[in-house]
Amino acid sequence: MIKNAKIVLLASSVVLVLGVFLGMRSTGVHADTQQDGAYTQIGVYREVLQHIQTDYVEDPNIPAVTNGALRGLLESLDADSSYLTPADYKTYKADKGGKAQVGINVSKRYGYATVVSVVPGSPADKANLNDGDIIEAIGDRDTRDISLAMIQLMLQGAPGSELTVAVIRPRKAEPEKVVMNRVVVAVPAVSDVMYENASILYLKPVTLDHDHVAQVEAKLKTMQKSGNKKILLDLRDVAAGDMAEATHLANLFLKSGTIASLEGQKVAKQTFAADPAKTLNATSPLVVLVNRGTAGPGELVAAAIGDNKRGELVGEKTFGEGAQQKTFELADGAALILSVAKYESPLGKKFQAELGCTQDCGGVTPGTVVASNLDSADDDDADGKAVAPAPAKKPEPRADDQLNKGLELLKAKAA
Repeated sequence: MIKNAKIVLLASSVVLVLGVFLGMRSTGVHADTQQDGAYTQIGVYREVLQHIQTDYVEDPNIPAVTNGALRGLLESLDADSSYLTPADYKTYKADKGGKAQVGINVSKRYGYATVVSVVPGSPADKANLNDGDIIEAIGDRDTRDISLAMIQLMLQGAPGSELTVAVIRPRKAEPEKVVMNRVVVAVPAVSDVMYENASILYLKPVTLDHDHVAQVEAKLKTMQKSGNKKILLDLRDVAAGDMAEATHLANLFLKSGTIASLEGQKVAKQTFAADPAKTLNATSPLVVLVNRGTAGPGELVAAAIGDNKRGELVGEKTFGEGAQQKTFELADGAALILSVAKYESPLGKKFQAELGCTQDCGGVTPGTVVASNLDSADDDDADGKAVAPAPAKKPEPRADDQLNKGLELLKAKAA
């Protein structure tokens, strides 16, 4: 392919993607000031491409440059927006789900795949992966060069198949090779524990799908009969599930008020209000635990309870997810997975950070901040350097500072 033709190819690809964003019509483009600015940038893109083509150290691989430019364009919007090449989109459409996995929820941060949360008892849990760990590579592929949608597919596979990832953990500069076998992960049922002479009911769902929310609802109904008077809802590492089910869970504790809203440029605002007919417990003292692994559905519930002053939030600022996606097929067989609407808390804060945000971006910040002490590395010294392992001995139970603070707050509350 001649040089000018290669440049036209990449410039045309950029125009194609911008056309989706700006709403091009086949009869012509009626651009406002913002659109004029975007199309002015196309001239800049073309100039940059000209220099790449004529001055780069070697003749560049234009298809690779094109894919990288388009992927970067989408990922500059948010972690959930993805560009899929024709080959990737064909694989994506062929996926039927239901495959084995290792038990991690992932997103993208700083360009790399990042662990949002880990399913208890899963291969990832047994390999000591934690929220915040960065997956630098899957096999021999750098996750910077893979869209989030494809990363999620690559983590799946046949039961028993081997998955090798390179993981960068906090306070460790060098990636660690981790090998796991994919399994059909069994998500644990909602756990419940009684504290303080059965006056505090502790509930821990791992996900907020229909079954687990129904389990929470059943336990709350039993609570009404057994005389428990206080509730500790643990949403730490709750990142998976369904936003509609999360809305239902929040409604169990709220008799009135807004639970959340959803709005986009072309998605009319939807406001989800509490239905008193669906409320089970609107008065018992309530504390909700959150951490960096609380995302999406978990954040919706936490924000609804916190913003409506229904209960207190304890723990760490949450991850920051909460968008509705739509797939746009492109003429060459590629596709865009684009965030078209984002969820907001009752007070109007988006869970997922907006493009260009520099302060208080995304996530839910608890009123009582308590850092987690459960994922600190035992094999690191104070400088973060690896030290020789101590002689084997039975590990002592580690105090859960966030849990203890939640219990402390509830103990001080009148039933």
